[in-house]
Amino acid sequence: MKYKEWLNEWLEFYVKPSTKERTYRKYRLSAEKYILPALGEKDVDELSAVELQKFSASLIERGLSASTVNGVLFVLKSSLRKAVALGIAHRQFTDAIVRPKAREKKVACFAKDEQRKIERYVLTHNTPYLFGIVLSLYTGLRIGELLALTWEDIDFQKGTMTVSKSCFDSWEEGHYKKVFDTTKTQSSERVIPLPKQIVGELKRLKKQTGSRFIVAAKSEYGAQIRAYQRSFERVLKKLRIERKGFHSLRHTFATRALEVGMDVRTLSEILGHKNPTITLKRYAHSLLEHKTEMMNRVGRLFGI
Repeated sequence: MKYKEWLNEWLEFYVKPSTKERTYRKYRLSAEKYILPALGEKDVDELSAVELQKFSASLIERGLSASTVNGVLFVLKSSLRKAVALGIAHRQFTDAIVRPKAREKKVACFAKDEQRKIERYVLTHNTPYLFGIVLSLYTGLRIGELLALTWEDIDFQKGTMTVSKSCFDSWEEGHYKKVFDTTKTQSSERVIPLPKQIVGELKRLKKQTGSRFIVAAKSEYGAQIRAYQRSFERVLKKLRIERKGFHSLRHTFATRALEVGMDVRTLSEILGHKNPTITLKRYAHSLLEHKTEMMNRVGRLFGI
């Protein structure tokens, strides 16, 4: 059986029914862009360890990042493992592939004075469209979660926000489509208690907009992700703040939360992480100031 035949079958009948729509599209893109052109015509049982290692090396030579290469190899490995499990292939050699090591991205966040500038700009300009920036600064929402929020997700009486869905931009046959999906992981579904100040701002915002989405736009489906990212970039440019991605708002929230003494378990649940270990590992740098203070307290015992 040709690998291209099996890979398409695996994507349609094993991946698509059991994963998020965005995951399926991501796997299919990896298959069509990288795997099929190089290995599609091979027989499933012809994919030797040497052949697969050469393929991996070719991806690196093309200048792809380690995370992209590992994502492509994950699709390759998963499809071949299923082929062996079903008896379509006798064995697979993906465990022998030497993978590139992906470096964990440095967490970028805004300094306190930069955060104040951003908040002041959004609030003084009184533009409902931009309030999502402030909301992300005080809840740690991912941009897909933010732009999927509707007023039904806000409980003003309890002062909480329910995060149960996400969205992403898609173009099908040249036409834009905003796709709504479940959250990134099951643990990403969460209820976030909102600061009283944010609840008050949301009440005012609801009176200003007639949209069902908290981040209102001309489209009935709310704001586009890329368009909102560009709007955020323009705000930073006007304020002469170094350009950072929208996700830096999430990192900034986590850093400020730790600085004011929020415990890691609580922060982990608010961010929607699977467990506190992930949170602690990702934001350990944010605790340096706190560690220094604690060590100085210990140091006061010196000479007693």
